[in-house]
Amino acid sequence: MSQTGKYIYCIIEEKYDRNFGTNGIGNRKDLVSTLNYNGISAVISDTPMSKYVINRENLTAHEMVIEQVMKDYTVLPVRFCTIASNLEEIRSLLRRRYHEFKRLFREMDNKIEMGLKVSWKQMEAIYGEISSVSPLIKKLKSNIAGLDAKNKIEVGKQVQKALAEKKEDDGQMITRRFKCISVDIKQNKIIGDAMLLNLACLIDRTHEKEFDNTVNDLAAKYENRFLFKYVGPIPPFNFVNIVVT
Repeated sequence: MSQTGKYIYCIIEEKYDRNFGTNGIGNRKDLVSTLNYNGISAVISDTPMSKYVINRENLTAHEMVIEQVMKDYTVLPVRFCTIASNLEEIRSLLRRRYHEFKRLFREMDNKIEMGLKVSWKQMEAIYGEISSVSPLIKKLKSNIAGLDAKNKIEVGKQVQKALAEKKEDDGQMITRRFKCISVDIKQNKIIGDAMLLNLACLIDRTHEKEFDNTVNDLAAKYENRFLFKYVGPIPPFNFVNIVVT
């Protein structure tokens, strides 16, 4: 029989016992509850002492518990698949890092994360803009059929360089609008030629409507150029990720 441990989802400020339903990770109907130390609590559930595979189902289960807790608390997310062997190990964690957690609570108080992805809608138009402002690319592309393999590779390199510069220019223009209402912004990995921004914006809860309005204003202003997709509010996963060692 496998040993039972304690899965840790997040840290909250709470001095009383709480439970958040039987929605623990692993689809075992484990009760999600709290373990308190001096006014801060770890949100935990029973779990086998084995690693969870990093897949959509497990990540979603982990994040959904934290998102539920976030409805009532400022949360400090703990890294996925953090498992303690017993309750005393968690109490020790809360004691050892008490002052660190209290500092993070002050920094994250009333903060939420909004995720924003921005892509170009018409790539042919973007490539056309690149060619029109680069004499070299325009010259090379005008004779693309007559180029050898080496020169075709050079055309590709020049196009990618110009595309990166255009992403930077357009991306900064959009990002500036969100810096005004964000406490912090992080740029996550972008995928493909069309995507130019993949932002995580840390904002105060009082600015959620302003964030929403800013996205809508930009989407209307650049209706034919950019596609905006955003999610939130979500816990500040990109700004706090408690690692237990």
